[in-house]
Amino acid sequence: MKNKLEYFLFHSLSKFFCLLGIDHSRKFAFPLALLFYYFIPIRKKVVKKNLSLAFPNLSKEKISNTAFECFKSLAITLIELLCIPILKKSDIEKYFNWENISLLEKKYSENKGVILLISHSANWEYATLAISQKMGFPFGVIMKEQRNTLVSDWMVKYRSKWGNRMITLGISVRNFYKELLDKHIVLLAADQRASKESQRVLFFGRLSTCFSGPASLALKTGAPIIFALMKREKNLSYTIRFEEVSLENLPISEEEKLLEISQRHTIILEEAIRTAPEQWLWMHDRWKF
Repeated sequence: MKNKLEYFLFHSLSKFFCLLGIDHSRKFAFPLALLFYYFIPIRKKVVKKNLSLAFPNLSKEKISNTAFECFKSLAITLIELLCIPILKKSDIEKYFNWENISLLEKKYSENKGVILLISHSANWEYATLAISQKMGFPFGVIMKEQRNTLVSDWMVKYRSKWGNRMITLGISVRNFYKELLDKHIVLLAADQRASKESQRVLFFGRLSTCFSGPASLALKTGAPIIFALMKREKNLSYTIRFEEVSLENLPISEEEKLLEISQRHTIILEEAIRTAPEQWLWMHDRWKF
């Protein structure tokens, strides 16, 4: 019953925002941010703690202001997510700007497959759809199933609305490996906290767990790793910039190679976050292990 009630609310909000349209619906982001920052402060303490650890020189006032902007950014993302049913291919030209996409095109043309990383910044859901449309073909996307299976099914339906192949975490990850062996582009987000048994890299000067999957797949398949770095502009359009994770001059041992590659893409992530810290998803305890 709980799942059905949650899905009813989720689906109803989607219908409401779809009727208003994406541009008009975004106007609800500010009141939603106010609601969840001041009146239903879900994970507010975690956000402020993470920001304080990442930016120790910021004043308490600046930390609080940035934390509120984080909630506002997430509200925009959630509203846009609920509007995916009405997102058109023509909207990609309207909302997206591209920097260095020739890098992705070049690496794909080398016929080795491509490991495409994204982070939970700006609107990562739109990024997945937009990049595949810009490239002109669908690709495999690793996704985590939602607790609510009804919501999860809705997400799969619209994440794959233009043909992208959803690969759920777990046993199905072998499909991710197969996609690379078949020389396809595969996309995943590997910027959240990993299990306590995972390798540790420096992130904002502090040790943090990190997923070794991208590094392991790159070493096993020879596929390059490209980071798609997304930023929301003031006019609510998006810029996506592509940067390669260097696989040159690696250490000798396998374990050290994995750690070095993971550290390299973590450095790229950190540098991107610093340009717009309010747009990254600080709501998980990144330094807990």
